[in-house]
Amino acid sequence: MTTLTPEQAQVVGRAAQAIRDHQATCEAAQDVTPAAARALAESGYSRLTLPEERGGLGAALAGFAQAQLTLGRAGAGLALVLAMHGHVTGASFQGRTLPEPLLAALAQAGVRGELLNALASEPELGSPSRGGLPRTVAEPDGTGFESAEWRVTGRKTWSTGSRALRWAIVTAATPDGRVARYLVDMHGPGVRIEPTWVGALALRGSGSHDVVFTRAPARLHAPPAPAHPASSAWFWTAVAGTYLGVGFAALDALLTYAHDRVPTALGAPIATLSRVQENVGRIGAELLGAQALLLSAARAWDEDPGTAAVPLIGAAKAACTNAAVSATDLAVRTAGGAALTAALPLESLLRDARAGLTHPPGDESAYQTYGAALLNAAALAAPGQ
Repeated sequence: MTTLTPEQAQVVGRAAQAIRDHQATCEAAQDVTPAAARALAESGYSRLTLPEERGGLGAALAGFAQAQLTLGRAGAGLALVLAMHGHVTGASFQGRTLPEPLLAALAQAGVRGELLNALASEPELGSPSRGGLPRTVAEPDGTGFESAEWRVTGRKTWSTGSRALRWAIVTAATPDGRVARYLVDMHGPGVRIEPTWVGALALRGSGSHDVVFTRAPARLHAPPAPAHPASSAWFWTAVAGTYLGVGFAALDALLTYAHDRVPTALGAPIATLSRVQENVGRIGAELLGAQALLLSAARAWDEDPGTAAVPLIGAAKAACTNAAVSATDLAVRTAGGAALTAALPLESLLRDARAGLTHPPGDESAYQTYGAALLNAAALAAPGQ
């Protein structure tokens, strides 16, 4: 089943270990700690989806899906930080969604282990997936759109891994009312992080705070351009794999607990109870079904990148996130009261899984789009059509 080369698998293993080593500390701090940020950078994961000719490991979409499933199983908050870097890099190079100077900067960052994310969501705008003009603006320090330097001012929210990032691709409105993207040094002037993610229901260790830009310099930019299907394919796969990993983590925890828990009235592990066995079977089957769908969709994209595979990837995202929610919920029900305490990881996994439902595409949109694609394909295949 593996879709990773030995070298890619080794990097994924290092990243997973870094997450296991630092996830609890980051959850307690409700932020990405400096030690965790260094460990993520030093794992080499920033090279995973970077093309080989640019110094990367060249993982395709199916390999990225498998990698994020492994990382999500280790810990969702920090896994999502790496997911954001991986999808931005993979989509940018495969879809050529950025001009060459920006692609070169991304490649150099990946080789150096510097993490990045695309910051687009805003408090007023919400997610940009439904359209709308951002409040964040970019003004040229010079004349014309091709000015050597721009100044970015505004606020971005849900900025996953904010303190771990070295670079941000910031979506901003241009002076003529269009939308462009700008590369901003997160360690540079005019950049401030506000800890707005403290007390969040889920992903407390992801550091998804607000980032405030005040005339932050941006020397590289991408002019306005239509959306590319690679952006959706890679982002939805990143989300699907990460949260499906949370579901598998819940199954892992329940399997361990079922063998360890020996009630005095029973005199045997609760793993011997038929009800526990049934629930474990339900969880395992749903997770494996979602995993098969995700990998099938990702492989379909790898074989023929383009719009035809995108609806299936959207459906896989919906299936994977819902499978994670279902798995964590049933695992908590099966374990009982102990699952509500810190003695088991199930309560945090339950919270983290629900975060997957908030990422686009929503269930209604994902299934409607895939259903329309199936109906259109059937109509074209019908006799006389």
